[in-house]
Amino acid sequence: MLLYFRGCTAREKLTSISKATERILRIAKIDYETLEDEKCCGSVLLRTGFLDDAIEQMNGNLKDFEGKVILTSCAGCYKTLKEDYKKYLGVDLKVIHISQLLEQLIKENKINLKGNKDLKVTYHDSCHLGRHAGEYEAPRNVINSISKLVEMENNREKARCCGSGGGVKSAYGELSNSISDLRIREAKETDADLLVSACPFCELNLSQNSDDFEVLDLSEFVLKHLDIEKDGFDKGDEIQ
Repeated sequence: MLLYFRGCTAREKLTSISKATERILRIAKIDYETLEDEKCCGSVLLRTGFLDDAIEQMNGNLKDFEGKVILTSCAGCYKTLKEDYKKYLGVDLKVIHISQLLEQLIKENKINLKGNKDLKVTYHDSCHLGRHAGEYEAPRNVINSISKLVEMENNREKARCCGSGGGVKSAYGELSNSISDLRIREAKETDADLLVSACPFCELNLSQNSDDFEVLDLSEFVLKHLDIEKDGFDKGDEIQ
């Protein structure tokens, strides 16, 4: 059974991401479940130096993960569940990021897309998914299946941070905003029509600092370009 672990940001602050992801799962006819009492994966505690608290939190989550393939929207959750649970708890969880699942669904023709090659999209590599977990191609392949990808000057392992991770947003708000502003300026320099990320933390911080430039999560971007008639989806179920 697939367990969709929404993550704190997509569950509480940017619910459009979790809603888009669940809608895509239903359209692709994938059986999945969510946790009614989902708790933090432990990533924030780890990144801000509370190791003992993080390990306690992680241990408390294990009973919910037994025998499951875990799907994450959040790059931080993906990195934590895939790598840190193994490092600190010795547990090898089966984890897939939404970008990887979307790439697979497209390759297997499980979802149909309305492409628009006149649409120019630039992609922001989140630190956790990119430099930490080494996943650069899946989100790019998804974007290229719909639109034209235009790269920012700093991309992949050299990508700039969004400014939101590691507790910076909470502890150093002005610094976080200045880092985000710099990334938005770089995105605009590509002449792209919009910016796509694959991390709720990144979308939240970048969108808060971009009044005139659209920022979307990869799941939201894909949902906007689904061909629901080909997918046999109920047209009465509004896609937002």
